[in-house]
Amino acid sequence: MIKENSTNFENQKILEMSCGLSYAVELLKGRWKVNILWNLIQGVNRYGLLKKNIPGMSEKMLTQRLKDLETEGLIIRKDFKTIPPHVEYYLSEPGEKLIPVLHHLCEWGTEVRSLTHQEN
Repeated sequence: MIKENSTNFENQKILEMSCGLSYAVELLKGRWKVNILWNLIQGVNRYGLLKKNIPGMSEKMLTQRLKDLETEGLIIRKDFKTIPPHVEYYLSEPGEKLIPVLHHLCEWGTEVRSLTHQEN
């Protein structure tokens, strides 16, 4: 994590503001974010279903990443204000613009995995 008063932090912010690619990568950076977005694209929109569909992700991390994605404006959290609680997550307009990008990244990753994967 970069200190907010460091030169590296300032340089990163300048780069994000001047380069769309850097900004996009910064928004998607963080383990599990693209997995959550991918599941939302597939129609999985409840907390429990997201937890079930993303094995290995802790509840704490799912909660944090959902908050991050909401704060960043990529998803919308809809609370139905019921008991028991009923909350659903949806892609926002900027999040929906990611759909073709994530589809292309998935295809690219599948295609190049065998070419770039190195055994340790």
